[in-house]
Amino acid sequence: MVTAITDGVKVSVETVYQPEYSNPANEHFMFAYRIEISNLSDYAVQLMRRQWFIFDSNSSRREVEGEGVVGIQPIINPGETHVYVSGCNLKTDMGSMQGKYLMKRLMDEAEFEVDIPEFTLIAPYKLN
Repeated sequence: MVTAITDGVKVSVETVYQPEYSNPANEHFMFAYRIEISNLSDYAVQLMRRQWFIFDSNSSRREVEGEGVVGIQPIINPGETHVYVSGCNLKTDMGSMQGKYLMKRLMDEAEFEVDIPEFTLIAPYKLN
C-alpha cells in the first residue's frame, strides 16, 4: 500500500492483478486498485474531479480526467473515509499510475489539489 497526505486528506492505494480479465497474447493486462480517501482535516470536503497519469513499461503514457470517482462526487466529513475500487488496463504486464484529485472545502468553497501517490501495476509472475 502507498500513501500520501495533502492538506489533511490522506490517500492510500492497493493494487491487484486480475488474470481472469487479462489476455497477455493480445497485450491486455487488467489491474484493479482500491483507494481509501481519509479526511484528517477539521472541515468537510467534496471530491470534484480526478486526473490520472497512466504509464506502461513500453513508454506509453495516457491521461484520464473527469468528474468525481466511479460516477460520484463524494462528500467526506472530518474523520471519515471514502473507499472505492476501480480498474486500469495496460498493454504490458508492468506500469504505474499517479494523479490528483480536485477537492472543495464545503465551508468556504475553496478548491485544492490532493496528490494521489504513484503506485505500481505489476503482474505477480514478474516478481519471481
